[in-house]
Amino acid sequence: MKEAMLWKPKDGKVLCYLCAHRCVIDEGKRGLCSVRINSDGKLYSLVYGKLISRAIDPIEKKPLYHFMPGTMTYSVATVGCNFFCDFCQNWEISQVSHQGGRIYGEEFTPEEVASDAHSRDCKSIAYTYTEPTIFFEFAIDTATIARGMGLRNIFVTNGYETSDTIAKMAGLVDAANVDLKAFSDRFYRERCGARLQPVLEAIRAMYEAGIFLEITTLLIPGENDSPDEINQIVEFIISLSPEIPWHVSRFHPHYKQSTKPWTPADSIFKALEIGKTKGLKYVYAGNLPAGKYEHTWCPNCGNLIIERFGFASRKVGLEDSRCSKCGEKINIVV
Repeated sequence: MKEAMLWKPKDGKVLCYLCAHRCVIDEGKRGLCSVRINSDGKLYSLVYGKLISRAIDPIEKKPLYHFMPGTMTYSVATVGCNFFCDFCQNWEISQVSHQGGRIYGEEFTPEEVASDAHSRDCKSIAYTYTEPTIFFEFAIDTATIARGMGLRNIFVTNGYETSDTIAKMAGLVDAANVDLKAFSDRFYRERCGARLQPVLEAIRAMYEAGIFLEITTLLIPGENDSPDEINQIVEFIISLSPEIPWHVSRFHPHYKQSTKPWTPADSIFKALEIGKTKGLKYVYAGNLPAGKYEHTWCPNCGNLIIERFGFASRKVGLEDSRCSKCGEKINIVV
């Protein structure tokens, strides 16, 4: 076990303030994530260095379309999550710690992960697949070493970090793709076991901390796909910046939502058109071949900037982060 970060004693128990659940944990018990335990009045991580998954991915798979496009990222995860989404696409590893408390994984040190990523010519390390907040200690230690090797660090997250956690991410985590799953507290409570407001606060705090942001919404038929809710999501993103890329992904039946239908492609396209009409400059479709909705276009003159098919990308109209035709500055890190 590794002593955890961001906790303090509270009335003979421990208060974990890593995420917005702010669990108060009795002796010998675990927090809602099931991977942090109170042992003898101290909080410990049960997953430090216990990696359940390692892979080399195109960065577009995260999805990040505007952060180092065309590069490869070294992806790592442990078991566990602080959400309980009944539609989770990676439930076999994210939810296993809730099922009997079992902790699986192969032992790695932060030095081994950073060195392996560097030796394989990856340009970044992505803390992904499950929720990186729950293996925060390992992620931060790895990110610190990776930075010294010239690698960037990426969180793919549900956005339930506290302001204290985001303060520790600042300067180490370069980019994040945050799931904004809905704009309904009911949806978050019933589908995810969480709340909406802390996610909105975390997204804003990450943006203000200088972390490069892209946002993803998985559109689920009959759950979060009404025009009113989509408008609210778009308005929130625009309130931060209309230049934040928004990915709208297609739901497919999975986990406890295996009988729900696939999201119609037209629903994805309608959501993206709402985003464009209201002023978002970069909108993308996910989980389906989408033609023009996969590419990056200049928001000023319409020139094709980056051409994509699946996870493959090709810069065709980008020069020094500007449109090669009109000179418009593109919100992109190359």
